[in-house]
Amino acid sequence: MRQRLMITATAATAALFTLVGCASGQNAADTADSGDSGSTQTLKVAATTTPMTDVVQAAAEAIEEPYAIEMVEVADYVQPNSMLQHGELDANFVQHPPFMEEFNAGNDASLVVIEPVYLTVVGMYSSTHASMDDMPQEGRIVIPQDTSNAARALQMVASAGLIELDPDVDTWTVTVDDITKNPKDLEFVEVDIMQLSAAYPEADAVFLHGTFARQLGLTPDDDAIAVEQDSQFAVSLVSREDNADSPEIAALAEAFHSDEVRQALEDADVPVAF
Repeated sequence: MRQRLMITATAATAALFTLVGCASGQNAADTADSGDSGSTQTLKVAATTTPMTDVVQAAAEAIEEPYAIEMVEVADYVQPNSMLQHGELDANFVQHPPFMEEFNAGNDASLVVIEPVYLTVVGMYSSTHASMDDMPQEGRIVIPQDTSNAARALQMVASAGLIELDPDVDTWTVTVDDITKNPKDLEFVEVDIMQLSAAYPEADAVFLHGTFARQLGLTPDDDAIAVEQDSQFAVSLVSREDNADSPEIAALAEAFHSDEVRQALEDADVPVAF
């Protein structure tokens, strides 16, 4: 029999989560409540917005006994990595591999990708301009502040011929400091990825993932003035290195590659990565 999904909603700030006293490397499943007199092992998986939450719900329908999934809804993308590293989660489903690697490097963490699940289509969107060629002198472009997504945004602007980037810097680690030519004196404003949608009405262009674009009623095909899709940025199931080969993570991986998850992604019109 397949297990029912349980959902835990987190508060909007990470401060409400107390990580003190949580032993590093402890599995969240070790202390999860049992739904069947000790026979069910509940696995905690964090997710943020749709379609990530839709995927976790579909995986919960697919996972086989003795496992069940408890979805922990979070309000940002750093919080679930901290929780996972400190053993409060078994896995999370919030990010692509370069974002995870940036977190690892900055936090001495050991998170690992278990499975890629779906591809992200990112775009530049503008409420006032019909193409990247229409960017005005001293135009304002809003991009994410994390390195991997900022690099994606800058590469899109460079591909449009509006700036040039230092060729000696790795493609996906470039920053605004690596802009070598900017003939229109474009201003790049870096904000938290969760705040990008708020910039759409006033910026000349803003970088958005498909999820956030859809929340504004926009789609890459119809509304983006530039798009990019690269398989290395597939949204992936992530766990800790010390737990990656465990039976429970194997069960999660199987559930996240199930027909139920595939159907959820097709329903959301999201490209499947498996």
